[in-house]
Amino acid sequence: MAEKNSVSQNHGGNSTGTVKVIGIGPGNDEYMTPQAREAILEADRVVGYLTYLDLIKDLIAGKETVGTAMMQEVDRCQQAIDLALEGHKVVVVSSGDPGIYGMAGLVMELANKVDADRRPEVEIIPGLSAVNVAASVLGAPLMHDFAVISLSDLMTPWELIKKRADLCAEGDMVIALYNPRSKKRVTHLDEVRELVLKHRDPKTPVGIVQKAGRKGQHIVISDLEHFTKEEVDMQTLVIIGNSQTYVENGRMITPRGYKL
Repeated sequence: MAEKNSVSQNHGGNSTGTVKVIGIGPGNDEYMTPQAREAILEADRVVGYLTYLDLIKDLIAGKETVGTAMMQEVDRCQQAIDLALEGHKVVVVSSGDPGIYGMAGLVMELANKVDADRRPEVEIIPGLSAVNVAASVLGAPLMHDFAVISLSDLMTPWELIKKRADLCAEGDMVIALYNPRSKKRVTHLDEVRELVLKHRDPKTPVGIVQKAGRKGQHIVISDLEHFTKEEVDMQTLVIIGNSQTYVENGRMITPRGYKL
C-alpha cells in the first residue's frame, strides 16, 4: 500500500504550495505596496506576529491565520513552511521590509532544509522600511552613504554592535538606529552616542521619529550632544547625521555633493 502523500493531502494534487514573505510597511494602508496587498488577497493562509496581523485585519478577514507572540519567530516561520508543504498559498507578514530585520532570511533558511523535490517556492515581496519613512518626514538625511544598525543585543553581541557603530562613525556615515532603547536596555543609546562623539561634532543634527508612518507619529530634531534626553523607545527610529548634515527650515539635509 502506497504511503499517503502529505504534500497533497489538503488539495488532492501533487504540487507544493508557495510562501510569499511580504512587508506591509510601517502600518498605515497608504504605505503598503500594491504587490504586497495582492499577495495577501491571493493567500489562503496568513502567518505573522499578532501585532502585525492586527494592522491588516480588514485585509485578512475570513482567512485562516497563524499568529504568534514576540520571540516565536522560528516556530512561526516553520508553520508557514509546513502549510506550504500541504499545498497552501501562504503569506508571512513582516512590518516594514521583510528583508530588513524581517522574516525573509529565516523563511529561506527553513525552506532550504526541505528536500529540493518538495521545497516550496519562496518569494520575497519588498515593503517600505521604517528608515525610509522616518527619513522622509525628517527631510533628506539619507542622501549620502548610510548604515542601519539595530541596538537590540538579543541575537548580536553588544560589543559587536558597538564596534559597528564606532566604525560607521569613523567612516562619516549617516547612522540610522533601530531598537534604540527598551526598558531593559537603558544605557545602550548613551554608549553609542559617546562612540559617535569621538568622531563627530556635538552639534551634528540627530532626527528622532516615534511611530514612523503610524498613528501618533512624533518628530524631534535634536543634536548629538543632547538627543538622548528626548523620549526614545522601541518604536523610535534615530538618524544621526554625518559631518555635512545640517538643518534648515526645520528639516535635516545631508548634501549629496552637487554644485549649487
